[in-house]
Amino acid sequence: MKILHVIPSVAPVRGGPSEVILAMVKALRSQGVEAEIVTTNDNGPKLLDVPTGIRLEYQEVPVWFFPRFSPPINFLREFAFSSPLTTWLWQNAAKYDLLHIHAIFSYASTVAMVIARHQSIPYINRPLGLLCQWSLQQSKLRKQIYLSLIERGNLNNSCGLHLTAKKEEEEISSLNLEAPNFIIPHGVSIPPTISNGPQLLRQKLQLPEDEPIILFMSRLHPKKGLDYLIPALGKLKHQQFTFIIAGSGEAAYETQLDELLVKAGIHTRTRRLGFVQGEEKNLLLQGADLFTLTSHSENFGIAVVEALAAGLPVVITPGVPLANVVEREGVGYVTPLDVESIASSIAGARPSSEARKRMGERARKLVAEQYSWDKIALELIAMYRGIFIREGLNR
Repeated sequence: MKILHVIPSVAPVRGGPSEVILAMVKALRSQGVEAEIVTTNDNGPKLLDVPTGIRLEYQEVPVWFFPRFSPPINFLREFAFSSPLTTWLWQNAAKYDLLHIHAIFSYASTVAMVIARHQSIPYINRPLGLLCQWSLQQSKLRKQIYLSLIERGNLNNSCGLHLTAKKEEEEISSLNLEAPNFIIPHGVSIPPTISNGPQLLRQKLQLPEDEPIILFMSRLHPKKGLDYLIPALGKLKHQQFTFIIAGSGEAAYETQLDELLVKAGIHTRTRRLGFVQGEEKNLLLQGADLFTLTSHSENFGIAVVEALAAGLPVVITPGVPLANVVEREGVGYVTPLDVESIASSIAGARPSSEARKRMGERARKLVAEQYSWDKIALELIAMYRGIFIREGLNR
């Protein structure tokens, strides 16, 4: 079974989608699937320093990078046009049994679907939440035109849409797309336990041993709801805590966040750590007291699962599709997306050490049973095989 994954970018600056596709392909390969990635060298306003036009090992998986067109106009640069990628797909896509295409409204994903349609290659699309209501309201007219003229036909002619949560399926139902839906969540790698994580994190940050730490760890983007979370924390200034923001985004938006922190009066108790990974990321998840993600919309919310895998209680909003799971399993708190409610939820989300221990045990058990990459890889393989059977293909 040969599967080609197509995505506009795998750069860390693109957040969860980049992290997920690399882990997904690695998990598929561990199950014997010949999975590869083709993408551009996009890295936000910059470019990744990687060789292009050849197959290379990137973070332990085979990736083909192609140069992105990088004009000074932001929205054109974000479209990630790549003529060499187009040529390569035209010449090589038919060598694979199926294309697993990630994202819409972006050149790499759109051209991959167009080529697959023209060459009668089976393909599925994972829209990354871009068909959800909040996302469609951003640059609304441009997306409506794009969807009507190009992407609706691409999606309707696919073998299916790979969605990651029931909420995503509910949100896109109003679009009346013809392709079937497959709901398969993202996986997560359960990190090794750091026995004295809270103590080590406070030592690293030079904080008192009893200092509560509230963590936000995600890509910095307007949809993440930091314009609600920061004012909510501002209403809790009378309480003791340190707020950690781990993530990066566009420079202009990061400046807005700095201004929000000052306005809320919590800039002196906030640590901005930028993008984190590896041991630093694991220490944050295992050393913090509370994880927060107050998003308007998420297609899944991989950072929430990572927090749960570390046994960290979460405070999230209904825009995060895992909200019903968090409530049902008792592994965190779900709050409406408004300042007062978020402040109230955070203020009340400080369980005793024994209650937190039980919550953490439930969270880790939940992740191990439902969101391990081994389990998700097997579900993906079953989906691929089901498509081959339905399409009458001998794979």
